[in-house]
Amino acid sequence: MPVLSLCLLSGFLISSNSYAHHHTEEGHGGHQQHGGEHSATHSDNPAVIAYRAANDRMHNDMNMAFTGQPDVDFAQGMIPHHEGAIAMAEIVLAHGEDDEIRQLAEDIIAAQESEIAFLKAWLARQGY
Repeated sequence: MPVLSLCLLSGFLISSNSYAHHHTEEGHGGHQQHGGEHSATHSDNPAVIAYRAANDRMHNDMNMAFTGQPDVDFAQGMIPHHEGAIAMAEIVLAHGEDDEIRQLAEDIIAAQESEIAFLKAWLARQGY
């Protein structure tokens, strides 16, 4: 169990560091170069605007105070992560066209809503 907790925490910290780097001046420059012309030319695209807002909201909500209890921290961190996945799926349903991706988005919404309900109920049973 301690190894699993360490792995989860490490993954969370690495993704947080990646997010912080991405949102620095240097990180934006690197991302723009990585994305090429698509990144620069689609900044006024409604889907891009919605994805950026959903991504920012998810990362902000995942920036939480840790309890030191790995199970609780995992559950509390996964809720905004799953909410972010739902937001992205809703965006592709509103703006996307590919039938396979739309079906995947619908499946993601159903699965993530179920997992959020489980996590919230579990946290409530733990007194959170």
